[in-house]
Amino acid sequence: MKQDIQQALFQFIKQKIGTADNLGNVLSEVLHLSTDAVYRRCRGETSLTVQETKRLCKHFNISFDRLIDAGEGQVIFSFPPFKNYDFSLESYLEDILSSLKQMKQLNQGEFIFSINNSNIFQLMNFPQLVRFRLFFWAKSHLQIPEYQTLKFKYDKPTPRAFELGKQILQAYNSLPSIEIYDLEFMRGFMRQIHYYHRAQLFGDPSYAVSLCDKVLALIEHMKNQAAEGKKFIYGTSAPAFGNELSFYLNETINTDTTFFYQSKEATGIFVNHNVMNYLHTSDPVYVADTKQVLDKQLANSSLISSVNEKERNHYFGEIQKMIHYFKRKIEDDMESFI
Repeated sequence: MKQDIQQALFQFIKQKIGTADNLGNVLSEVLHLSTDAVYRRCRGETSLTVQETKRLCKHFNISFDRLIDAGEGQVIFSFPPFKNYDFSLESYLEDILSSLKQMKQLNQGEFIFSINNSNIFQLMNFPQLVRFRLFFWAKSHLQIPEYQTLKFKYDKPTPRAFELGKQILQAYNSLPSIEIYDLEFMRGFMRQIHYYHRAQLFGDPSYAVSLCDKVLALIEHMKNQAAEGKKFIYGTSAPAFGNELSFYLNETINTDTTFFYQSKEATGIFVNHNVMNYLHTSDPVYVADTKQVLDKQLANSSLISSVNEKERNHYFGEIQKMIHYFKRKIEDDMESFI
């Protein structure tokens, strides 16, 4: 194997395992070799065999195409596949938490988020909003059979789901981030609530109003975070240090949700896909192109966290008006049913 390909493979593996485990011990178990033999391969003194390469790629879920020059304009993405028999809030949250833990291990990481429709991390402040989002996805988009006869109803998250959501919030809040929002923020989410109400897909019609109130509480909480320039959990106070939030307003539209990260160890992006799923790549050309687009978005956006109080209040006021509009439509519909 060419040394540049071999070194690229080991670099990908280092990114996968992070700093939690010893590289030599991990690879020794996978390849059934001594640690000395493993490090000789890591240093390039010994070439990997075809079978060893296959074993490493399979174990760490790395595409061999990613290691070679597959041609300009070709990008390898990874994604968490959802199987009908294992579709649950817990499995969805576990995948998100796993990705955040990897980003937390980065040294002096830079994080830029471009938000389209809703911010899944901020939704974690209100578990019922996450439950509704996932239920809507499963029933109306994926059309999973066991969801087709169900109506959405109030139900407390399982202790496991609640704990996962808490850990996700803590991990997200610990990462200082630059976030770009647009004027359409949460509009699609509110249309989904209204659609379910009109389609009589709530077990209790009044629960649609309850969800609207939770969205209003979310917006007020995000407004408070933007004012402080800090991220913190709903119901708590902003920390004295750390947890920085740079909140930018794009007055046109964010066409997708993109999470960009960069550090000395790794660079990559997560792109929203199929409504709530995501794609991930660390392809350097694609990531660089995406970073250029994000930089241009930032240049054309206004910083409204900590500064620009007038513009910040106007933005969140418009979002609140939109939510109240949908809430009134739902309440008017309920009165007509009586």
